[in-house]
Amino acid sequence: MRQAKIPKTTLAKKEEVQKTSKWLLIDATGKTLGRLASEASKILRGKHKPQFTPHVDTGDGLIIIHAEKVHLTGAKEQQKTYRYYTGFMSGEREIPCHIMRARKPEYLLWHAIKGMMPKTRLSNAQLKKLRIFAGEQHDMQAQQPIQVHV
Repeated sequence: MRQAKIPKTTLAKKEEVQKTSKWLLIDATGKTLGRLASEASKILRGKHKPQFTPHVDTGDGLIIIHAEKVHLTGAKEQQKTYRYYTGFMSGEREIPCHIMRARKPEYLLWHAIKGMMPKTRLSNAQLKKLRIFAGEQHDMQAQQPIQVHV
């Protein structure tokens, strides 16, 4: 009986990956917050590439423009709150989503994307390759971003 040939699994090495990373550009106009955040986390982690390796940063850089035009479904605009703690006694603060969108529209996307990344040091490094801009103007032309439709 002949043995079937088993395909070998190749793992990306840290030295190989740094040369192949590129920057992608996403326009958030009219996109749903959660769906856009899940696609962004896939790109940052590198799950869209065939050489994805969980313990190596195989992801690409990501630029998101028009963050203020991201869409929330249902009544989340009025009901969703963002919490933070100041460090003092009774220092927990809550900010409603519609106020946070007016103050820092980039934070809505950043918070959603960060929540979808694994809680490791590697994901902290991958999040450094994320740039979010409220308007159309961005200062990342030197990276020659490639427009992606998600």
